[in-house]
Amino acid sequence: MTVSKLRQIVRVARMYHERGLRQTQIAELLGLTQAGVSRMLRTATTLGVVRTVVVAPAGIHSDLEDAVAERYRLADVVIVDGDDLLDDPPSLMRALGGSAAGYLETAFRDGDVIGVSTWSETLLAAVNAMQPGPRKAAAVAGRVVQLMGGVGDAHSQVQATRLTARLAELTGTVPLFVRAPGLVGSAEARLSLLRDPSVLEVGEAWQRLTAVLVGIGSLEPSPLLRLSGNAVAEEELTRLRGLGAVGDICQRFFDENGVHVDAGLGERTVGVSVDQLRGAPRRIAVAGGPRKYPAVRGAVRGRWITALVTDLSTARRLLDEP
Repeated sequence: MTVSKLRQIVRVARMYHERGLRQTQIAELLGLTQAGVSRMLRTATTLGVVRTVVVAPAGIHSDLEDAVAERYRLADVVIVDGDDLLDDPPSLMRALGGSAAGYLETAFRDGDVIGVSTWSETLLAAVNAMQPGPRKAAAVAGRVVQLMGGVGDAHSQVQATRLTARLAELTGTVPLFVRAPGLVGSAEARLSLLRDPSVLEVGEAWQRLTAVLVGIGSLEPSPLLRLSGNAVAEEELTRLRGLGAVGDICQRFFDENGVHVDAGLGERTVGVSVDQLRGAPRRIAVAGGPRKYPAVRGAVRGRWITALVTDLSTARRLLDEP
C-alpha cells in the first residue's frame, strides 16, 4: 500500500471517528463514493489505525468476570461490589439480590421450565427487585416449579410460596408448588409422597427443567431454612462434616471439590434429585460472603452451576485458588 493511500485512510478515519462526520459527508468533501469511504474505514480497522477500546465504568468488573468464567467453565459470572458489606451479611444479601435481578430479567426464555430453590432469602431479594417482562401466554411461557418441599414456620412458608408465585408472575408462567415436607423420616415416606397426585405433577416437571435458580448453602443452615422445617439435625451435620461436605444446593451436599456427598439424606429428601438438578441446561446460583466461600468454591469446582452471581471478594478468592 502506498504512503498516499495510507495517508488518505488515516484522514478518512479521523474525519469519521474524531470529528463525527457521516460517511456521506466525508465522501462529498473528499470527492469519493460512500462505498469507497466504507472500505477505507474497514481497512483502517484491519491495519490497526482504528482500535476499539472498551473502558468499563467504576463498579463493573468485566475482566474479572471473564477470568472467573473461563477458570471454572461458567457461561456467565456477575460480580457485585461488596467489600464494604462483608461484615454485614443482610446488606450483602440485598446487594447480591439486586444485581441478580437485572441478570434474571433476561435469563429466561419462552417455554422454560424454571426450577427455583425457594428457601433462600437472597433469591427472594432478587425476585422482589425484578421488573415485570412482557406478558405471555402460559402455554408458551412454561412453568416455575419449587425444587424442594418444606412445611415449617408459617412465615417462612409464606416467603417460599411468595418467591415461586412472584417469579411466575414476572415471567408470565404458571407456578407449581411442592405441598409436602422437604425432609421426611424414611425412604418409604418419601416414595409415598412422590406418588401422591399433588406431588406427582411437580416430579414430572423436575424431569423437564430447562433452567434452575438456586442459592448455595453452607453446612450451617440459614435462618429461613431453619424455619422451613428442612434443617438437617446436628448428628447428621456431624456425619456430613466427617464425609467432607462443605455445602449444598437444594439439600444435595458436596465436598470441597464438588463431589456429591450423601449421608443417607437423599433418600429422605422430597425434592429435585442430583441428576434432575444437574441435567438442567442453565443453572444459575446467587451466593457470596465469607461464610459461604467454601460452598461456592465446591459448587463451581464440581460444575453444579453454569452461572454465578457473587461478590467481589469471593470472585477474587476463586481466581486466586491454586
